[in-house]
Amino acid sequence: MLVPSMATQIPQTPTRRRFFVRTEENDAPRPSMLDISSSGHAGSVAVSSSSRLWLRMLGFVGPGFLISVGYMDPGNWATDLAAGSRYGYTLLFAIMVSNLMAILLQSLSLKLGIVTEQDLAQLCRARYPRWVSHLLWVFAEIAIAACDLAEVIGSAIALQLLFHLPLLAGVLVTGVDVLLILLLERRGFRTLEALVMVLIGTIAVLFGVEIILARPELAPILHDLLVPSKAMVTDPAMLYRHWNSWRDGDAAQSVSSLVAGPDAQLPAHHER
Repeated sequence: MLVPSMATQIPQTPTRRRFFVRTEENDAPRPSMLDISSSGHAGSVAVSSSSRLWLRMLGFVGPGFLISVGYMDPGNWATDLAAGSRYGYTLLFAIMVSNLMAILLQSLSLKLGIVTEQDLAQLCRARYPRWVSHLLWVFAEIAIAACDLAEVIGSAIALQLLFHLPLLAGVLVTGVDVLLILLLERRGFRTLEALVMVLIGTIAVLFGVEIILARPELAPILHDLLVPSKAMVTDPAMLYRHWNSWRDGDAAQSVSSLVAGPDAQLPAHHER
């Protein structure tokens, strides 16, 4: 069994390091599955050695932005806009709790990776029986496919609203975009980080402009953010928001109504 607190680092060459993790059975070091190269290969990136704290911290900002992309993908935007146009601020409490749980899980995963120098998949393979590892792999693939489906559909809806592209054409364009972004990895990890940071900055600016134009009332937002609504657990449509959005075809309709302007007719809000 792996003991994270007993992880040690043993240098092999001046330019390459191999990490070892001790085991309870024989207390002998064994190499982990991850090699770290000082040239930026196999998951490591160059970090400034400056004496200034803010310069050193900048080296760790990029990975944080890459992780944050998972919470602002097109699928999330489409579903959130559809849910907001239909239920108002009712689901804000659920969003806040979900984000707190995500922060906890991300921090635990981060600590686990720092201590063991292995990712979650490698640790599952090392700790669990083979059949359990294979089962977890199947579940992970299903989850990845489900997430990708929402992101691709969300991107296709956005392209349809902005450029009046058919959904099928939007799906194809999204697939090509993904391949183009992956090609940026050949130019280095920092290049991909820079692109993602620019995109996130653009989203933040546009979202801020939308907030200013919408002029939402602060009191209802704070109330629904801090006080849970009974409708979240009694209304089936809220419990299965993603399914109902795509099944009823109201996600694109709701987003289209929001883009059309304030005079457009929005779906009726459910009672709290």
